[in-house]
Amino acid sequence: MKPQLVLTTILPACGSAAGRALRSSAWLSVVGHLLPRLAVALCVGGFSGALSAQTAPTPPTPPPGSYTTAPAYPVPYNPAKEADIKAVLDRVLAYLDTATPLRVVDRATGAPVTNFTALPANPVFERTDFLVFSYEWGVTYSGMLRAAAVTGDAHYRDYVTTRLSAIAAVAARQREFQASVPAHEDPANQQRIFSLRAMLHPRSLDDSGAMCAALLRTAQADAAIAPVLRPLIDNYMAFIATKQFRLADGTLARHRPLANALWLDDLYMSVPALAEMGVVTGDRKYFDDAVKQITQFSSRMFLAEKGWYRHGWIQDMEPHPSFFWARANGWAVVAMAELLSVLPEDHPGRTAVLAQYRAHVAGLAAAQGGAGLWHQLLDRHDSYLETSASAMFVYAIARGINRGWLDPLAYGPCTSLGWNAVAQKVNAQGQVEGTCVGTGMGFDPAFYYYRPTSVFAAHGYGPVLLAGAEMIELRRGKGAAAQINGGAVQLAPSPSRH
Repeated sequence: MKPQLVLTTILPACGSAAGRALRSSAWLSVVGHLLPRLAVALCVGGFSGALSAQTAPTPPTPPPGSYTTAPAYPVPYNPAKEADIKAVLDRVLAYLDTATPLRVVDRATGAPVTNFTALPANPVFERTDFLVFSYEWGVTYSGMLRAAAVTGDAHYRDYVTTRLSAIAAVAARQREFQASVPAHEDPANQQRIFSLRAMLHPRSLDDSGAMCAALLRTAQADAAIAPVLRPLIDNYMAFIATKQFRLADGTLARHRPLANALWLDDLYMSVPALAEMGVVTGDRKYFDDAVKQITQFSSRMFLAEKGWYRHGWIQDMEPHPSFFWARANGWAVVAMAELLSVLPEDHPGRTAVLAQYRAHVAGLAAAQGGAGLWHQLLDRHDSYLETSASAMFVYAIARGINRGWLDPLAYGPCTSLGWNAVAQKVNAQGQVEGTCVGTGMGFDPAFYYYRPTSVFAAHGYGPVLLAGAEMIELRRGKGAAAQINGGAVQLAPSPSRH
């Protein structure tokens, strides 16, 4: 039987308006060849139901001689306005203010402590949704300070100073209490009973680097608080500079998960603190060490042909694992951006760091996803889109534009799209969605693909604050003329319409 005859037999049984329309000879000649796929589905569910069940929706076809000028972007495409960026930051601040209340109690009695000038013998912080003296919160404090500096909104700085003042007071009291513990007790066990163990007895760069950088920035922003923060700063810096394990050439390393391991994360957990210590003390040895870490990590872990860093490097492994974890690359590019922000112009290592930063940014920009975010593994676009790394990239690239290290015409659209995508991940409550939880070093793709995401993954909040603050500065300065021209974002007006 001819296809047309079969189709006219089936369609009346379906009884739909579509069936009656399709009985015209013009339509029959077009769709007859589709009969083998559609005949069964048409009899069961009707023409329109069969198509919706078996094919993905397609954009409507415009009439001949016309076209649509409204792309269906999954995120806002126009450059964000300053007020809209600030509104996102304000939501984050409001959420964190309620999620991390300042609550100190007497460990012996459980009674609340409100007078920080007369603390009990062993005061401790009550647990809140986030640990406010972790490395993640060091980044958050830095983000708050940057937001305060750019917007002039004192609420951001108050968030930092109230908490760090209390932390410094409690840490000083706990140090006195530890001195009273009998000497015959195991010091390691003593340290575990104190809520500020990582601050008083750092054992890793995670314990020390990000918080040290935040304390140094706070001391520079508020001279009144600097004296109470300085003992903590000096304790952290002593660990970074003299106690953390290093390879024979001075590269900061760990014996985890294997011996003589480099973690790309450690660039952020060391370099910004070293750089800020150089600013505060005027001692160039801290700048020298910071530059050395960038260049020596890069010589081992940066793949120039891709423009990305490996997450990990093991001295005695060949070949080295090459998983281009996004957040690790975020730690690296942010570390370079923050070092360049304070590294003296005449420092002999500045040219090399700037070249390395530009090479990395070029690779990152090329890896951006079509909707603005970057993937968990930069080269594997079937891995999920991850928020914290995307915010880090937006911040570091926008900083480069603002400071004149990068061409705004080349990189401005990347940051505009990236920020718009990141902003969509801040929900109405102010929580940051889509952030990968804490992650070790893996040697297979599944390890990275299936890391969970959570709004309680603290790694997302500081980067969002940093990115938003830097984008506000960009929109006031080199991105002030950002516009849509010819349908695309550009950061300068066109000289001609032809």
